Amino acid sequence: MDNTPERRPTYDDEISLVDLATTFIRRRRVFYVVFFVTTLVGLAYAILLMPDKYEYVSLVQMAEVDSGKTVEEPATTIATLENRWFPEIQATHRQAEEEKLPFDVSFSNPENTGLIRMASEAAPENASLVKETHEKLVNQVKERHQVLLNREKKSLESRIKAVDRAIESLQGGEDTGSAIAEAFQKRVELEGKLEGLSSGETLVVSRENAERKGTSRSLIVILAVLLGGMMGVFLAFFSEFVVLVREQLGEDAIG
Repeated sequence: MDNTPERRPTYDDEISLVDLATTFIRRRRVFYVVFFVTTLVGLAYAILLMPDKYEYVSLVQMAEVDSGKTVEEPATTIATLENRWFPEIQATHRQAEEEKLPFDVSFSNPENTGLIRMASEAAPENASLVKETHEKLVNQVKERHQVLLNREKKSLESRIKAVDRAIESLQGGEDTGSAIAEAFQKRVELEGKLEGLSSGETLVVSRENAERKGTSRSLIVILAVLLGGMMGVFLAFFSEFVVLVREQLGEDAIG
């Protein structure tokens, strides 16, 4: 019986970890060059080319017809801002400057408030344009709400006059005491609503947030380091592959 230990078959195309390490060490200069170039490009972009962006916020208090009740639903005002007033400003800017407005404006209504919040992310050199845009939008909101407020005021004043006429017609009549009392009570309620009307108020216009927005510079550098490492390893082995192919082609040509 043959006790010779069985030998595992060997294959010429097997690649061991030693081969990989040897290849990498042999082509390490390729890795270094790719790694440092990619890292330096990422560092240069993060420090020199990456634009600074800050958030600019405006707040406007909506007009109220009663305590806590706005003259218009906040969602309606925001829909008008998004679909009418801001697109009009964008179109006007494009016609005047022949370029797109360099920032956008988002609108929101903080929960359980009568506030409309406008926010834009823009570079510092566009701060004046952001302020101008926000001021136009704030004025649009206030003008619209003032129109609605005046309409509500006229309606209340008209109803108060109608109640006064009813009181005058009831005075001097028989058994009209309770009716007159109800009319006076109605008048008091209407006057209370009239006094409760409150115009809108601008709280903040284009307030700059101190914290810079956008991707952080440190994250850009970290990504550049990781990308440089991966590309360096890949190109190191790829360069070895190219050399081997050329050598093989040279041998075939000689043969």
